Amino acid sequence: MSSMWNQLGPALWPAFWLTIQLTFWSAIGAMILGTILTAMRVSPVSVLRRISTSYITIVRNTPLTLIILFCSFGLYQNLGLTLANRESPTFIVDNNFRLAIVGFTIYTAAFVAESLRSGINTVSFGQAEAARSLGLSFSQTFSKIIFPQALRAAIVPLGNTLIALTKNTTIASAIGVAEASLVMKSTIEMHASQLFIIFLIFAAGFVALTLPMGLGLGKLSEKMAVKK
Repeated sequence: MSSMWNQLGPALWPAFWLTIQLTFWSAIGAMILGTILTAMRVSPVSVLRRISTSYITIVRNTPLTLIILFCSFGLYQNLGLTLANRESPTFIVDNNFRLAIVGFTIYTAAFVAESLRSGINTVSFGQAEAARSLGLSFSQTFSKIIFPQALRAAIVPLGNTLIALTKNTTIASAIGVAEASLVMKSTIEMHASQLFIIFLIFAAGFVALTLPMGLGLGKLSEKMAVKK
């Protein structure tokens, strides 16, 4: 196992660092888009509610692989969308990386919106009524009263979504992003006789990423829980 570790070492950290970057940027994008979808979902405007509901329903029932492939073949190859400098020698690598982030953001935002909506369900309806009686607009009520409480109540489901996103980054290998799973596949091809050891090393890497997330978010949830 030590010899395999010595061979994997130089490629292992860059691969997992790319996984961390995919998770980080996709999580930020999904949180922003998911918050917008949540606001639309509880908006008094029926058209916005229908758009949000349709988006969430369609995306949640679409395989992530299809979304990632759509970002690569549909947005880039067919529509010509580029997210990197074409003159750069690393254009393909950078563009695929950013297209993967777009795909993960689109997909994960639907689950973020559902997590936040579950948090909103814990907020007393009377608080929104009281805000309206004070003359607050929907945007003021949502941003200052409803959303902060919903966010506190949704930390655990949001944490589960973040962990799922970390594991879902393996799908980025479908468009050539050299994250951990792609390195694992190439390593297995070269060292098929040590399949179990390779799996063990990469599984330990993902556990090292996701376990602290779960523990940290669990403690944060306890700390920020609304006292009743």
